[in-house]
Amino acid sequence: MGWLRSLTRFWAIASKEIKQLARDRLTLAMIIGVPLLEITLFGYAINTDVRQLEAAVADQANTTASRELVRSAEATQVIRVIETVAGPVELKRQLDAGRIDVGIFIPPDFERRLQDLERPAAQLLINGSDPIIANIARQLVRLPAPFTAADRSPAVLEARNYYNPEERTEVQIVPGLIGVILNLTMVLFTAIAIVRERERGNLELLIATPVQRGELILGKIFPYIIIGMIQMNIILFVGTWLFDVPLRGSIWDLYVAAAFFVIATLALGITISTMAKTQFQAMQLTVFTFLPSILLSGFMFPFEGMPEPAQYIGEVLPLTHFVRLTRGIVLRGSELNQLLPELFALTAFSVVMVTIAILRFRKRLD
Repeated sequence: MGWLRSLTRFWAIASKEIKQLARDRLTLAMIIGVPLLEITLFGYAINTDVRQLEAAVADQANTTASRELVRSAEATQVIRVIETVAGPVELKRQLDAGRIDVGIFIPPDFERRLQDLERPAAQLLINGSDPIIANIARQLVRLPAPFTAADRSPAVLEARNYYNPEERTEVQIVPGLIGVILNLTMVLFTAIAIVRERERGNLELLIATPVQRGELILGKIFPYIIIGMIQMNIILFVGTWLFDVPLRGSIWDLYVAAAFFVIATLALGITISTMAKTQFQAMQLTVFTFLPSILLSGFMFPFEGMPEPAQYIGEVLPLTHFVRLTRGIVLRGSELNQLLPELFALTAFSVVMVTIAILRFRKRLD
């Protein structure tokens, strides 16, 4: 019977595929481990109800009422005051550097302003580069007046949304999207670099040459740095032209930041390539690193809303630091020297990944 022979052939192919999957330990581990790890990690880490935003206060009144206002703001648990500065210029500088998300400026005539029911008595300076954080910080506008004029209108605090006053989503998304696109393409390109040589038989030729391990690894990475910068130009042009995203900082600072990030992602990809046996495994590992990068980097969800264990994981990921760099340079106009910790983190990641790749790679077919 034809259908029985067809079923037999079908089962022969299926059983062979099952046996191959069972022998492929990496694929088997990812079949079980990826969904289990991802749902546990992301379900635990993703949180849009952000509390304890880092804030600074410039209290030029220094009265009982002004101190009560600051205490009331902290009591809401929306902010956590980490610094006291002299005035609004220092508050703006801290916002530009990304050290705080909220600034509270209380002018010297705060007490008199409290009696004026026609205008706010103090200012709330908000980092609007992340709309979720801006909306949460704006809750402080509803704070009641301290001691007197409790029924006053308008509110005590006047909110000033910096960097994205129109609250356009694309202004927040596009700078981080530069890193997301580069992260995917750069890791994928180099993740299959050594595996592809092995599958095509070219690795035998490389083994016969005097090329050293470090020279091979760095030589594999270098051409993709140029490709990454070309992609950076394309994304930046489309983002600024099509979506009208402002570029408030130096474009050269942005290129330097992008170069550090491209090298870090290429180093991750080449390390994956030394672990994978096939291109399929390389793609699996690329996806495995790509999902945490999107969800734990602060690109889609506020980094401050994640629990500490998830933040520790996020701090290891290159995309986390590049999102901070691009939003700082593009939206806040930050200078590169204000963002040096992010560059140091990318450099350390690159060195560690390249070192691991060199140590793992062996000039032999097995």
